[in-house]
Amino acid sequence: MNPQTRSRFVIKNAGLAALMGAAALMGAGAALATDRPEPKSSATVPADPLFDTVSKLDTAVFNAFNRCADPAQLRAHADYFDVGVEFYHDTGGVTWSREAMLVNTAKHVCGKFRRELVPDSLKVYPIKGFGAIAQGAHRFCSNAGKQCEGIADFAIVWREQGGQWQITRVLSFGHRANP
Repeated sequence: MNPQTRSRFVIKNAGLAALMGAAALMGAGAALATDRPEPKSSATVPADPLFDTVSKLDTAVFNAFNRCADPAQLRAHADYFDVGVEFYHDTGGVTWSREAMLVNTAKHVCGKFRRELVPDSLKVYPIKGFGAIAQGAHRFCSNAGKQCEGIADFAIVWREQGGQWQITRVLSFGHRANP
């Protein structure tokens, strides 16, 4: 085979190999995607016990959050969090304890705005032997008016011990204006 013919042969075979490799990767990706458990959400599995538990916890913790101007509600809100909770907020920074988180909540939230879960956004992923991850979107609405100015995504890690659930990690990110 002359050098010019060999070059075309190598290029054609390299292109075919790349195409086959891409197809194999897509097939492997599809296999990996199907191996993952589907998250539970209100839109897909409304009768799932874990989803129901975490959904009720989300409602309860944020009912207290929304009324935290009342010191008893701020304490009730605090009880949902592990003392060593880590809270990651893309615009507010990181807090490394429940106490620090509560100081920020009292200073920046209580009496100023409330949180609303975006309907049908909550998804719940089990963590074997530990608890669950709750993921979704929430809006932040002014207490002075009915308007919800901000929206963000969240992920909350819930730990279950002896039937008691507590939040160990929070990620609140992607804060933006509510359309």
